[in-house]
Amino acid sequence: MTSQSASVAVTQIAGGLALSPLLIGVTQQAKARLQGRRGAGPLQPYRELRRLWGKSGVDVEGTTFVYRLAPVIVAAAMGAAILLVPIATGAPRLGVGQDALVLAGLLALSRLAVCIAAWDTSNGFALQGASRDLTLSVFVEAALVLSLAVAALVAGTTDLSGVIAGTAGGHLWTTPALALGGVAFALVIVAETGRQPVDNPDTHLELTMIYEGPVLEYAGRDQAYLQWALAARHWVVLVLAAQVFLPHPVGTWWQLALLPVSLGLLCIALAVTETVLAKMRILLVPRLIGVGAAVALLGIVTWLVETA
Repeated sequence: MTSQSASVAVTQIAGGLALSPLLIGVTQQAKARLQGRRGAGPLQPYRELRRLWGKSGVDVEGTTFVYRLAPVIVAAAMGAAILLVPIATGAPRLGVGQDALVLAGLLALSRLAVCIAAWDTSNGFALQGASRDLTLSVFVEAALVLSLAVAALVAGTTDLSGVIAGTAGGHLWTTPALALGGVAFALVIVAETGRQPVDNPDTHLELTMIYEGPVLEYAGRDQAYLQWALAARHWVVLVLAAQVFLPHPVGTWWQLALLPVSLGLLCIALAVTETVLAKMRILLVPRLIGVGAAVALLGIVTWLVETA
């Protein structure tokens, strides 16, 4: 392993494991400033994780091993996703490959584990949130796969390291295909991170929340696993957006240097979106994500027509 690939690997692991909660903190802080509030500060997610880690979990009466294993499975799936998604060209394979379809499977596994645990607890509000999450996941996963398919067609491979290399530079942005895939992936980011207008991360009203519903019964270290997994989900999708669907340089060192800037701008963009848009009615969300999938499909058609 060269010094360059070693630097990429260390940054990828350290960023995904340790810095991912900072993305949520920066987004929340920017949102507070835009709304004229002081905010808790960008380090608030770390304080919450430390508080939760110091408390014991809760055993719900009547649950099975499914309830207990779900937080660990969710955290493990997102940990594997961090190892899978490269942050720059030439990133080494860290034991899980770098295939885009595997990433979609890991995200689906994480969601499925939480939803099955909600069924195990038999809590009405948890089941309601889980059913909503599974309903939306049908459209979100379709939009995710189609948007990644646009980038894979442009790069000529489904290997994410090759996709980053294949979409680097400015020559590909003369065609609208990658831009259309980026629009679809922007909707995927909003849905995967549980942001408005799809979901409201600040609410705890049982009748309106989606992501918070299935995890109502968890506390202590189990809740810490789940909150960290949500932060890791932010890291994975925002890194992909920055290094695939936004213009980025060719060189590995330049990509590493500009990645924090791109992630910061994407966090601010999420904050702006949450400030100017209200939460949509739950029945309208599939239409919004479906539009994203259609836009990605249009990007695929555009690329095929231009290269025919």
